[in-house]
Amino acid sequence: MNELLRPAPRPGVMEIAAYVPGGHGEPGRKSVKLSSNESPLGASPAAIEAARNELDHMEFYPDGASNALRAAIAEVHGLNPSNILCSNGSDELLGLLAHTYLQPGDEAIFTEHGFLVYRIQTLAAGGKPVVVKETDLHADVDAILAAVTDRTRIVFLANPNNPTGTYLPFGEVRRLQAGLPANVLLVIDAAYAEYVRRNDYESGIELVSQAQNVVMTRTFSKIHGLAALRIGWIYAPAHVIDVLDRVRGPFNVNSMAIAAGAAAIRDRGHVDKAVAHNEQWLPWLTGEFTKLGLTVTPSVGNFLLIHFPDGDPARAADAADRHLQQAGYVLRRVAGYGFPNALRMTIGSEEANRGVVAALSDFLKA
Repeated sequence: MNELLRPAPRPGVMEIAAYVPGGHGEPGRKSVKLSSNESPLGASPAAIEAARNELDHMEFYPDGASNALRAAIAEVHGLNPSNILCSNGSDELLGLLAHTYLQPGDEAIFTEHGFLVYRIQTLAAGGKPVVVKETDLHADVDAILAAVTDRTRIVFLANPNNPTGTYLPFGEVRRLQAGLPANVLLVIDAAYAEYVRRNDYESGIELVSQAQNVVMTRTFSKIHGLAALRIGWIYAPAHVIDVLDRVRGPFNVNSMAIAAGAAAIRDRGHVDKAVAHNEQWLPWLTGEFTKLGLTVTPSVGNFLLIHFPDGDPARAADAADRHLQQAGYVLRRVAGYGFPNALRMTIGSEEANRGVVAALSDFLKA
């Protein structure tokens, strides 16, 4: 059909491969979902109660500025609420940043195993994705800086990165920012920051406070267990907040999300339990998979990237995935991230963690 006879999308849109979320398993089969890095502890009871209380007022629009949620975030992190903007998941923020800071032909840099949404939003904005090689599955500051041109406008940095679970020490992040031109925006995507227990890690708050070209995005979908409510937030210089506030949806965060998010971030006991659970099972699973002869990328998040033997189709990731699904466990295929022979596993409950190890042990023996 002649495409001049129908509406056509802007250049770049048809280059986008639609994002595929973690699977839920086969219809009709009871499965444990370990494919989307969700919290095995669920949401804080305080957050659940706060969301329920909003059900009696569903006829009212939410507070368009999310004031209660911004105040809670500011209180917990010691920030100025005027430098915080809340969103319908941190994905919305990544899209807003791309659409407001990229003109057609402008470049956005991200690393080869970075979050797929960076590419999607860059192309959707008419920008040019620039993919930079990593070193040992870690972001390489020198490689990123070498890729900067006079058309570069954004650098997306997931720290920690998904799906590898690796992170960049903050001395390196500061070196990256120092090497960027002042008109290039450094976006630090710190979705998994709460899980990191390394002395040389920072989420980005300090650097945002000191620089005019750095922002940090966060989410309530991971450690707070509120993925269904879609809550994200950004900490940014005032000039960036002003830009995003002009283009975001007028009621982009719903009332239940505002109330539940404020309660969740203040429930430090629930957060501490989630951290402790992760600290117990992350090393245990790493050790058990290693004993099985599998290679595991060292992770600081709430997930593991598990590599299967090359050259043996019977023991490859796709075969392991089929076996695990038959056993009732759904992990994440990560071929789209450049890992055709690996699976990513979210740290689950004790029962789920032990079950996956047992199922993989059976698979490898067979």
